[in-house]
Amino acid sequence: MKMLTALLGWIDARFPLTKMWKEHLSEYYAPKNFNFWYFFGSIALLMLVMQIITGIFLTMNYKPDAELAFASVEYIMRDVEWGWLIRYLHSTGASAFFIVIYLHMFRGLMYGSYQKPRELIWLFGMLIYVALMAEAFMGYLLPWGQMSYWGAQVIISLFGTIPFGIGEPVSAWIRGDFVIADATLNRFFAFHVIAVPMILLMLVVAHILALHEVGSNNPDGIDIKKHKDENGIPLDGIPFHPYYSVKDIVGIIVFLIFFAVVIFFIPDLWGWFLEKDNFIPADPLKTPEHIVPLWYFTPFYAILRAVPPIFGSQFPGVLAMAMAIVVLFLVPWLDRSPVRSIRYRGAIYKIALAIFVISFLFLGWLGTQPAGGVYLTLSRIFSVVYFGFFILMPWYTMIDKTKPVPERVTDK
Repeated sequence: MKMLTALLGWIDARFPLTKMWKEHLSEYYAPKNFNFWYFFGSIALLMLVMQIITGIFLTMNYKPDAELAFASVEYIMRDVEWGWLIRYLHSTGASAFFIVIYLHMFRGLMYGSYQKPRELIWLFGMLIYVALMAEAFMGYLLPWGQMSYWGAQVIISLFGTIPFGIGEPVSAWIRGDFVIADATLNRFFAFHVIAVPMILLMLVVAHILALHEVGSNNPDGIDIKKHKDENGIPLDGIPFHPYYSVKDIVGIIVFLIFFAVVIFFIPDLWGWFLEKDNFIPADPLKTPEHIVPLWYFTPFYAILRAVPPIFGSQFPGVLAMAMAIVVLFLVPWLDRSPVRSIRYRGAIYKIALAIFVISFLFLGWLGTQPAGGVYLTLSRIFSVVYFGFFILMPWYTMIDKTKPVPERVTDK
C-alpha cells in the first residue's frame, strides 16, 4: 500500500493525475436530479470508444484497394476469428451511435442545455455531430459495395453544384481522381482512420472540459452553483463519482442488452443499418435501382430533394441541406425564452418541439422513398416545418407563457 501511495505521489509530482480525478469525477458536483435522459452522454462516449477499438481491429485485415476491399471485408466476415462480430459491432454500432447522439441532442433541446453560459458546449457538440457525419460518410465507402460506391458518387457530385467555378475542383479534390476510384478509397480510408478520429477526440475533450467548467444543466434548468454550503459545495449537487458513474453503468448495461439483441439477431435491422445492395461488389457500370444514403443522413437528403433545381442546377437544394445543419449551431441565440427547461415553458414551445420531432422523423422516412409524387410534396411540407421551428423560434419563445422556476432543484 505504501508503495502504491509513493508511486501515486511520484506521478502527481509530474502529472496531474489525482487533480484530474478530483476535478472531473470525485469532486465534480453534478445536479442531484438527473433523469434517464442524461444516460446518453455517457453512452455516446462508450460508443465512441467501441468504434475506435473495433475500427483498429478491422484495419488489421482490411485492404484499402479498389480491387481487394470488398473481398477483404468478406474475409473478415467469414475467415477471421470473431471477425463477423467485430464488423457488426462497428457497422451496426455506427447506427446505434447516431441514435444515441440524436437522443442526446433532443435532451439538449428539451432542457435548454444550450442557453447561457453553455453556448460553447452546444457548439462543440454540434461540431462533434458534423465530424461524425463526415466519419460515417467516409467509412460507408470502405466496404466498396454497390451502395457504398453509388452513394458516394451521389454525395460527392453534390459538391460539383457549387457555383463560381468552385464545385468541380472541390469534387476532384475529394475524389482524388476524375472518377471515384482507388485514389478515392485510399483518401477516405486515411481520413476515416486517422484524421477525423483525431479531430473527434479533440472535440470530445473540449466538449467535456467546457461542460465541467460551467457545470451540467439539469431537468429544472437551474444552476446549482448559486446555492453552496460553507465549504463551497453546491447544496443540490452530488459527486459524479461514485453516484452517477454507478448510475451510468446501469444505463449502459440496459443499452448494451438492446444493442446485443440487434447485433446477434438483426444486425442489418431489415435493411436500415446495412442495405442489401452493399453485399454486392461495387460495379461502376451498373446503377442500383434506388440510391439512398443510410438512415441518419436521410432527413437532410429529403430536404435536398425537396428544393427544385434552378436553371438546371441542384445547388439550391445543396444549400438548403447545408443550412439545415448550420441552423442547429444558431439555436443558443435563436431561443429567447427566459427559462431553460421544458418543465417550465408554455404550450407553444412544447407543441413546436413535438412538431419538429415529427417533421424530422418523417423527413428521415421520406429520404428513403422515390423522389416524386406525393413523397416530394410531403418532403417540401416537412422541410418548411423543419426550418420554421428555427426561424420562428425568437418569436414564439418570447411570447410563450412560462411557469415560475423554483429556486432549488426538484426531485420530480
